[in-house]
Amino acid sequence: MTAASRPPVNNRAQPNGSDMENAHRAVTAIAAAFATKVVGQEDLRETLLIGLLTGGHILLEGVPGLAKTTAARVMADAVSARFNRIQCTPDLLPSDILGTQIYDSDSNSFVVQLGPVHANIVLLDEINRSSAKTQSAMLEAMEERQTTIAGESHPIPQPFLVIATQNPVDQEGTYPLSEAQTDRFMLKEVLRYPTPSEEAEVIFRLDAGLFDRSEPERPVLSLETMKILQRLTKNVHLDPVLVHYISEVVHATRNPSQYLPQHLARLIEYGASPRATIAFSRATRAAALLAGRNHVLPDDIRDLAHRVLRHRLILGFEAVSAGVSTDDIVDAVMQSVRVP
Repeated sequence: MTAASRPPVNNRAQPNGSDMENAHRAVTAIAAAFATKVVGQEDLRETLLIGLLTGGHILLEGVPGLAKTTAARVMADAVSARFNRIQCTPDLLPSDILGTQIYDSDSNSFVVQLGPVHANIVLLDEINRSSAKTQSAMLEAMEERQTTIAGESHPIPQPFLVIATQNPVDQEGTYPLSEAQTDRFMLKEVLRYPTPSEEAEVIFRLDAGLFDRSEPERPVLSLETMKILQRLTKNVHLDPVLVHYISEVVHATRNPSQYLPQHLARLIEYGASPRATIAFSRATRAAALLAGRNHVLPDDIRDLAHRVLRHRLILGFEAVSAGVSTDDIVDAVMQSVRVP
């Protein structure tokens, strides 16, 4: 192996047994707080926990009433995070999110008033109802973790997580997210309807008053502990063999004719960007930590494939007419790449 091809040495110390025990207790406490307010939605819980552990932004898609807003607020309350909810509408302006300058008559000068994006966890409700100009205003905040107002940069509090929701049913008066905006979300979770037993449990909890917000929720972790968990997540071991496996999976989406049957390969117009590879490496480390492991397994990659890739693949119109979804393509890609 040449020096150029040899993988770089990872000098990070893997989390030891004590670290993993402490991390397991912490994430279990967050999961328990989530379960008291949100019935079912196990995949949503895991996705939001991965977002918290990595600082990767999350896109949620589902019909109204599936507890998307409640889930985001519960996660924020559990880790003592400052939470802001922004209801996106067509007349929402970039300054409504980022902030603006206002005139202060006392000082006879303009002062900066920071917008609601300056929080630890920001919920962009129905993001596809805001205009393209407003959507693009979030790019700097999501990527650079700062905003620029009147030429002056303002850092966003850390940790920082954006959770955006969109309704796939009502498309009137909406503005589809651009590929550049969508690609900045690490994971996309598609929410399903609850089962009959879960829906009945919601009613029982409503009757018992468990969803009342008369008193603030008690946090189970501090923000400082959350930052420690994020550092532990970065140190979870990802073997170079698995890095190559991830790279080949993403490569297969860009060169489908080499991996997929022709009738499926021709449906893909554009494959995933390098952000997908980065998202895999970050999200799988978090998934391993949630499972109590200090190393990533191939199953972690396969379990997260839909959430990493479904919003990054662009299919042609022929896919719609054939009834083929991005999840179907992801399944085919994962089956075509050999698991190490």
